[in-house]
Amino acid sequence: QVQLVESGGGLVQAGGSLRLSCAASGRTFRSYSLGWFRQAPGKERKFVAAVDWSGGYRDYADSVKGRFTISRDSAKNTVYLQMNSLKPEDTAVYYCAAVETVYASRTYNRPDEYNYWGQGTQVTVSS
Repeated sequence: QVQLVESGGGLVQAGGSLRLSCAASGRTFRSYSLGWFRQAPGKERKFVAAVDWSGGYRDYADSVKGRFTISRDSAKNTVYLQMNSLKPEDTAVYYCAAVETVYASRTYNRPDEYNYWGQGTQVTVSS
């Protein structure tokens, strides 16, 4: 079992930055591919970014490319999402997710591919 706890959300003006963190506990973190998703009120959960277990391969939704960066620190069992140039349409609850995998260089961008989820952290971007 893996437990995930997000932090770092908050209220920020458009154009500002936030860094989300997701701390994992439980089983070893190293064999897990990790992702960030977001869900706005009344909408489905959508893919934001993912990183493979090595940290060397990353994938991003088109809407955040060039603005968001996903990274992981396996020594700290933590995955980060650096969010720059935030827009009001980035407002949502952000969730981190993990899936155990034997495949290197593999990222996952569908919610149903993930086994473990955090509780979410609210990000609100004001115009």
